[in-house]
Amino acid sequence: MKEKTLEIGKNGMAVLLLSIALYLASIAAIVLGVRNDLPAALGVGVFVFCTTWILWPGLKILGPQEALVLTLFGKYAGTLKGPGFYFVNPFCISVNPAAKTRLKQSGNVNGAGNSNRDTFTAMVQAQDSKKISLKIMTLDNNRQKINDCLGNPVEIGIAVIWRISDTARAVFHVDNYKEFLSLQCDSALRNIVRLYPYDVAQNVDTTGDGIADDGSLRGSSEMVAVRIRDEIQNRVQEAGIEIIDARITHLAYAPEIAAVMLQRQQASAIIDARKMIVDGAVGMVEMALDHLNESQLVTLDEERKAAMVSNLLVVLCGSHDVQPVVNSGSLY
Repeated sequence: MKEKTLEIGKNGMAVLLLSIALYLASIAAIVLGVRNDLPAALGVGVFVFCTTWILWPGLKILGPQEALVLTLFGKYAGTLKGPGFYFVNPFCISVNPAAKTRLKQSGNVNGAGNSNRDTFTAMVQAQDSKKISLKIMTLDNNRQKINDCLGNPVEIGIAVIWRISDTARAVFHVDNYKEFLSLQCDSALRNIVRLYPYDVAQNVDTTGDGIADDGSLRGSSEMVAVRIRDEIQNRVQEAGIEIIDARITHLAYAPEIAAVMLQRQQASAIIDARKMIVDGAVGMVEMALDHLNESQLVTLDEERKAAMVSNLLVVLCGSHDVQPVVNSGSLY
C-alpha cells in the first residue's frame, strides 16, 4: 500500500461558520415555531439543531510537518498533509496505532504533573494523538550488552535519527511503527557489533572479504555507524521509515571485565613505553661509543666497553634516579 495524499481545500473555517449559522437559524426556527404554532418550522429547527454537530468531526487542524491518515468505513481514504484548517468527510476516522507509544526521545516522552491539566488541554491532546509527526526525530535506544567477535561483553548504545517517509506503510504495514523501529534497532545493532572486536585484534575479518583488517568498534566508529544505519534501513523500509543517521553514543567494556581490560591496556602501554626507552638508550650508547672512538679520548678494551654499555643502559633505562659512585683513583 502506497501513500495517497488528499488534495482538498482548506475549508474548515467556512464549514465552522456555516455550522454556527445553521445553529442560530435552527434556534430562530424553533422559537418561531413555538410562538406562532408552526409545526413545520419547529420540526425543521429541531432537526437542524440535532444534526448540525455531525459536521464537526470533519474539521481537522494540522500544523507544520504533521499528517493525518484517514479511513472511511475501513478503507484507506488518504493522507492529509500540510498546515491548515480542513474539512473532510465527517465519517472519516484518523488512524495512528502508535499514538500512545512513547520512545526515549525528545518531544515524545511522558511528563510529570499531568494531574493539573484542564479538560480542554486533555481534549486537544486526544485530538493531536492521532496525528503523525513528519519531523526528524531522534531515538535514543537503551544500552545493550553484546559480545564482540572475540566473545568479550561490550556495552553499547546508539542514537538513531529517523522520520516517516510513507504514512500509509507506517500505519498499515506494521502493528506499531515506533515499537517496530525500536526492536529493529536493537536487532541490527547486535548483528553488526558481533562482527567487530572492541579494539584492534589480529586475524579478524570485519568486512567479510576474507582478509584480516584493522577494523574495531573503538577505532572504526564511523564505519560501524554507517553499517548500523544501513542495516536498520533495510529492516524498516517496509514500514515507511527513513533512517537519516545512526551514531554510537556509548561504548565500553561490560563491568565484569572492565577492570581486567584496563589492566591489559595499562600493561600494553607500559610495554610500548619501555620498548621506546630501550630503543632510545641503545641509540645513545652507540652514539657515545662512536664519539669516544672518533675523538680517541680514551681507549677501552672489550671488557670495559661492555661495562660502560651496562652502566649507561642502567642509567638510561632505570625508572629511578641513579646515584653514581665516583672513582677518584686509577682508571682501572
